[in-house]
Amino acid sequence: MRRRLAPAAVAVLLLAGGCAGGAESPAGDGPTTADRLSIALPAAVGGPLNVFVSFQEQVSELVYDKLLAPSPYVDQPQPWLATEVRMVDPNTWDVALRDDVRWHDGEPFTADDVAFTFHYAHEAPTGRFTHHINEIPDVSSVDVLGPHEVRFTCAFACPDLGPVTLADLPILPEHVWSQVPPAEAKNHNALPVGTGPYRLVEFDPTTGYRFEANADYFAGAPVVRELVMPIIADPSATFTALRSGQIDAAFRPVSPELIEEFARSSDIGVIQTEPLRFPELRLNFERAPFDQPRVRQAMSLALDRQELLDTVYLGQGRVADKGYPHPDSPWTDPTLSTPSDPARARALFDELGFTDGDGDGVREGPAGPLRYAIVAQGSEPTQVRAAEIVAEQLAEVGVAATAQALDAGSFADLSTSRDFDLQISSITAHGVADPTQFIMSHRSGYLWDAPDLPYPEWDALFERWKATTTVEERRTVAFEMQRMFNAQPTSIPLYYPDEHWAFRADAFAGWAESPGFGIVHKWSLLPREVAERAHAVVAPGR
Repeated sequence: MRRRLAPAAVAVLLLAGGCAGGAESPAGDGPTTADRLSIALPAAVGGPLNVFVSFQEQVSELVYDKLLAPSPYVDQPQPWLATEVRMVDPNTWDVALRDDVRWHDGEPFTADDVAFTFHYAHEAPTGRFTHHINEIPDVSSVDVLGPHEVRFTCAFACPDLGPVTLADLPILPEHVWSQVPPAEAKNHNALPVGTGPYRLVEFDPTTGYRFEANADYFAGAPVVRELVMPIIADPSATFTALRSGQIDAAFRPVSPELIEEFARSSDIGVIQTEPLRFPELRLNFERAPFDQPRVRQAMSLALDRQELLDTVYLGQGRVADKGYPHPDSPWTDPTLSTPSDPARARALFDELGFTDGDGDGVREGPAGPLRYAIVAQGSEPTQVRAAEIVAEQLAEVGVAATAQALDAGSFADLSTSRDFDLQISSITAHGVADPTQFIMSHRSGYLWDAPDLPYPEWDALFERWKATTTVEERRTVAFEMQRMFNAQPTSIPLYYPDEHWAFRADAFAGWAESPGFGIVHKWSLLPREVAERAHAVVAPGR
């Protein structure tokens, strides 16, 4: 399913939502309201949801809201904390805000909070949001025009500020965060104050989270009164708890081998989604020979993506032959193609002088044999299995690789330090469906490290991209960037998975898919008509 983008952002009025009343659930038979649900988390999220430490939309947005909703991953994000969003000129946007919103502590939400959030993020340590204010785009000022009106001005043209940035950044309360020096933002560990549908009332790094519904939420009271989120890191333990009824749902899709079992169960419901995420093979472009574009091209050609899908994910998804970003994003070039061709891969290695001189089946280069470790997170069985299959496929073209499973801490350290040759990881919607993040990933060291690492062709396209003044012009240049990237990728999608989410149908059956977020998110927990009006849920059967 391709979630197409409107040609330009349009000013739209947001109508206030009513309360739910026994709406029919796309998840099947079962209650669509509940007093209490238990939903397992695999790990804590920024401690007590500190957005400068970690931001997982499905959890963090229970507490926080954005100006537009639900995200940059839908056709037309709708005004949420805003009532109207209007591009004045390519560098300037005016936003009118709701006047009926209060923070969880009773303080009124105003334009000062919006201006403060963007100014504070300018000064805070680099994190999930700061580079989408300081760099891509570069929001040079946010001016308060009135109690409920602000103006955004960008240092260079930002025609996508409305449908992308304003649909991504959570708004913070000035009266709380102004007491925290920006340099100390990541150390703030108080329970958060937001405008969202839930209040976080308890947090323990070992046992997890407890939320209570915000009955005065401006869009309508949540349909579940209390959420308890225990932390269960192990996938097997998570689904054992689901079978026994200890939990009602999980922030983890069902492992492929369990899908049939859960689908047959009379106690457990299952919803299939098409997530905006995929597992990837990352190549360390700062190390030889992966610093050579044609070596990276050969690595991409060497992978049999059909085998990866069938063997690792038991055919539950689509072959990743459309490259990077995710093909269902409205911001992705629909013509992208990344075929598998091991014979062409072998020919490329030969042309580059990487040959098997001693006949042992492994090619040699100036630095010796092409032997590498493929690191994967040991707690994620599908990623470990993917590393094993990739190693087998690379052996077919003369590259020796060994799968290496690491504990979560070691894996995270290597991801940050980039002290690896090859890595299997999973990347979420923000990385593969947000068009500004695709640009930023080339400047952050994830996909490239511009401008520090020379890449003249990319740099020239980047300057053209910055000069565009409309969404359509920007899309055209972005598509060129995507084609260039996929011809010499530093990250190779392995397959585009379908995901299956299991839940206790007798506890709550109001779950619905939201693009990029699975089924466990605030849109499942709000009155269905509110979620639909925000374009936040996918209709059953699409």
